Amino acid sequence: MNILPYFFVSLITVFIVNLVMWLLFKDVEKKDKGFVLGYYRLSYRRRFIRSLWGIPFALLVYLALFWLVDLTSIEYILVGAIFLLLIFVDSSYNYIKWKKNGRNS
Repeated sequence: MNILPYFFVSLITVFIVNLVMWLLFKDVEKKDKGFVLGYYRLSYRRRFIRSLWGIPFALLVYLALFWLVDLTSIEYILVGAIFLLLIFVDSSYNYIKWKKNGRNS
């Protein structure tokens, strides 16, 4: 079963939705306290915390893929590397922006 076409369609869809949400909430005041459902209304500190909370969920999704989907070992490695890369980039970006915004304000 070749999952790469499904992966790329999903990836393009996520990029389009993220772009639209970013444009909608670009100039909205960010919240650092209280409940916020929308990711784009959070401060960078809260985004960083949310990305750290997402690590166990990403691990559960990866384990579910391992048990439920029949992939080759190369595809498992590719999916795992993509998960790790996305988590690292997201956490690093939010941490850097949090520290930069903390110095400027």
